Amino acid sequence: MNSAIVFAVVTAVLIPAHQFADHIVQTDSDASHKADPGWAGWRHLLLHVATYHLTLTAMLAATVVLLDLPVSVIGLATGIGFSAVTHALLDRRWPVRLILRLTGSAAFADRLTPVCGMYVADQSLHYACLWISALLIACL
Repeated sequence: MNSAIVFAVVTAVLIPAHQFADHIVQTDSDASHKADPGWAGWRHLLLHVATYHLTLTAMLAATVVLLDLPVSVIGLATGIGFSAVTHALLDRRWPVRLILRLTGSAAFADRLTPVCGMYVADQSLHYACLWISALLIACL
């Protein structure tokens, strides 16, 4: 099985795993307070990142075992590690706002209707990072 197929399968797992972990597993409290200043905010953020990546890892592990995917421990660790670091950084929210400002979309960050700009940008950035994670898993 070549790395392109592994990449496609891993991507097909990471997207629903992200949706489930970010929208179902994450608690309201963690979602509301993960960007708060100080230790309280970091505690909520780290708990969310841990539960998110446990969910992601469980879904990915089940797929790897059931489909007998040829992935390496180094690839998995690197891909999941990259996801954890970038997810934590983006969920502090200020990096998302900074990226929107730097790309000329500062007003979008403040928009609440018809969509919440920060939420849409946050999700888009998570997907881009998951794409990189899938490449790392498939290629290492």
